[in-house]
Amino acid sequence: MIAIDVDGTLLGAEGKVSARNKAALQAASEAGIHVVIATGRRHSYAMKVLRSLDLHGEQALVSSNGAVTRTVGARLIDRTFLPLETSLWLCKQLDEFRNALVVTFDMVQPDGEDARGALVVEEMEDLHGSIGKWMEANAAYIEQAVPIESVLQREDGKGNAPIQMMVCGRIERMRRAEARLLEDSTVYMAEASSPELRADAKVTLSRTEYPDRDLSLLDILPAGCSKGVALLRLAASLGIEADEMMAIGDNWNDLSMLEIAGWPVLMGNAPADLQAMAAERGWLTTCGHDADGVAEAVYRALPELVPLLAGDQRRHGC
Repeated sequence: MIAIDVDGTLLGAEGKVSARNKAALQAASEAGIHVVIATGRRHSYAMKVLRSLDLHGEQALVSSNGAVTRTVGARLIDRTFLPLETSLWLCKQLDEFRNALVVTFDMVQPDGEDARGALVVEEMEDLHGSIGKWMEANAAYIEQAVPIESVLQREDGKGNAPIQMMVCGRIERMRRAEARLLEDSTVYMAEASSPELRADAKVTLSRTEYPDRDLSLLDILPAGCSKGVALLRLAASLGIEADEMMAIGDNWNDLSMLEIAGWPVLMGNAPADLQAMAAERGWLTTCGHDADGVAEAVYRALPELVPLLAGDQRRHGC
């Protein structure tokens, strides 16, 4: 199995999958390797950039940082919800950060598209300031509710159990939000190595940081959820061991899958502190996302695939 993150990993600087990365994944798939996308994006938003890959409809897509696993064709494989009581508790704990809060519901339709209300916010101004392009791209799915708790308690048939929450903004502010939540002993970080979850565990936190933009996304997931956990479950269902898995990622929310994979690969554009950790652990570092780092990692691990390629797709080196 090869598990691949999307943003900052599979996508290049222009937000598209390069021909070389696409060729590498197709070659791996044709060689009998399960190619799995593992992303922080929710399913329908991930598919907007993945359709160009011509993935098989039964290939797996781990979305929302491990809260949901579906096939590319939208068939549900696994899903975990945030309980209502926990969701209401989170709103109270994050009262200072309401203007940066997004609540996500799984409303994927049979065709893979979302419905309006899949994303719920209380305020929009700060979100437009920090993640403006994302807000514009998802405008059709965003619903505003004041207070946001009213959506969690509604009974309109849309479902009142979210799959995750997210706060986003400047790195320093999001670190404060993270610290606020971690004051409670039942809150865990997804990147902790095999944490022993207590029976009363409430949520798992997953952080993504972009230092050059002073932007941090703090995903708040159901207890025990992470990319790593979701991939282990999926691999087990396919009879694949963790040491038969390559994981390729670029940020802190990828750490859980990098830790469990037999072949962890970090992108060259990863934050400096994560690169330092990877060096200490002896993980492979590949090229950046703007230099076909995914293809480089695949060909270095599976050089027998290279002769199957044509022309420029065979090139090596960062």
